[in-house]
Amino acid sequence: MSHPFDVIIGLEIHVQLQTESKMFSWCGTEFGLPPNTQTDPVSLGMPGTLPVMNRKAFDLALKTALALHAEIAPFTKWDRKNYYYPDLPKNYQISQYDLPFSLGGWLDIPERKDGGGGGRCGLTRVHLEEDTGKLTHAAGGFSEVDLNRAGIPLLEIVGEPDIRNAADARGCLEELRLTLRYLGVSDCEMQEGSLRCDANVNLHIHKDGQTIATPIVEIKNLNSFRAVEKALNFEVERQYAKWQEDGLTIKDSPKTTRGWNDAEEVTKPQREKETAADYRYFPEPDLVPVVVDEAWKERIRASIGELPAARRKRFESDYELSPYDANVLVEQGSDVADYYDAVAKSTGEFKIASNWIQQDVLRTIKDKKQSIAEFPVSPEALADLINRVHRGELNTNQGREVLGRMIETGDPAEVVIEIGGYKMVSDRDDIATAVDAAIAANPQALEDLKKGKKKPEAVKGFLRGQVMKQTGGKANPAVVGELLEAKLAELLA
Repeated sequence: MSHPFDVIIGLEIHVQLQTESKMFSWCGTEFGLPPNTQTDPVSLGMPGTLPVMNRKAFDLALKTALALHAEIAPFTKWDRKNYYYPDLPKNYQISQYDLPFSLGGWLDIPERKDGGGGGRCGLTRVHLEEDTGKLTHAAGGFSEVDLNRAGIPLLEIVGEPDIRNAADARGCLEELRLTLRYLGVSDCEMQEGSLRCDANVNLHIHKDGQTIATPIVEIKNLNSFRAVEKALNFEVERQYAKWQEDGLTIKDSPKTTRGWNDAEEVTKPQREKETAADYRYFPEPDLVPVVVDEAWKERIRASIGELPAARRKRFESDYELSPYDANVLVEQGSDVADYYDAVAKSTGEFKIASNWIQQDVLRTIKDKKQSIAEFPVSPEALADLINRVHRGELNTNQGREVLGRMIETGDPAEVVIEIGGYKMVSDRDDIATAVDAAIAANPQALEDLKKGKKKPEAVKGFLRGQVMKQTGGKANPAVVGELLEAKLAELLA
């Protein structure tokens, strides 16, 4: 159903960086420890403590900003963002305000199978800060605070309001997570809180030659891609219904925050949104500014490597894969894409290599809950097997049986074939004998073919199957097809 409005969506994404220590202290960052056991005087805001910047965190942030095409500031400083909340021990958060380390940039939105997607989401800025603690709201009206994550390096990526529907918002977030994983800057596990997203949404309603903007709503508590899409779709319908009911415009109500209730699949009001003035920013007096020179940028840029969008395009152009196949391989992560690269280059059979990896390798590691690094068949070993099938030493069914044994035993194809007797029969005399036997054992099939009772391809397919049975499934399919056609032509002449 079409509506007389445009949807305006902007994403604010927080990403915990993969460092061994916190943003401004030596304390560890391991996830899953008992509450409040991973703290130190700095992250607890004890009097007399001083922060020291984590160099690795800044490097990872710089790597992300460069990969997202942002402009890197040569001079950046730290600021105190003041607010009072139980999960913020110091009552201020060290962040960046007017001089962030990067500005601008963009992220391409992948095209979807349904024809949607595409385009580009611009970025306002990427900046660094420290994370807060975590509150758990318990039954009985009280909350528990866990300060283990307080002080963990946090990257905030602020998107421009360039997204026009919930599906594109989800696609943009999924592409960002994939990119960050390719960069190796974060594990981006949403269920662990290392990737968190807030979505800002409002409507531009067209009526009587005017455009009316509804109040902007920031949606929080989005802990999955599904939740992002469903929450935005719900909020679009809620805002339109609200406008139809009372005609609210942006002048009538301030920006508000609503929380997504996943169980009820609704957004619920939380509070009015603070402005920058409410936080009373001022420069952090205990940290020196950071100067980023060209040599530093070039060193980080050299470590970025090939990112998902570029790899998709290369798989399509160099290996002639369909956009769908290229995306399936790339979205599994850089390790799977590297695995495919190695197999494709060793076989020259680009589509066939893609099929084997998608149908056999990915299914196996999913069933066994393995990573590709744990898969017992190396890309070289799989390439060798595919080459044997291509040379006619094995048919496809035999090849898949051999791969199953290679996965179970860890043996190379050569050993499995020798032990299992998987050699394909290509001897023309032996196959000709099997063709004669199959036709003799099934006279009705030949009769149906002569009288046109069944489609020729159906009858020939049946007879090919019978020939394969005669040879225990080991006959070379190409030779079977050739000799069967010749024999049937002779009998039908």
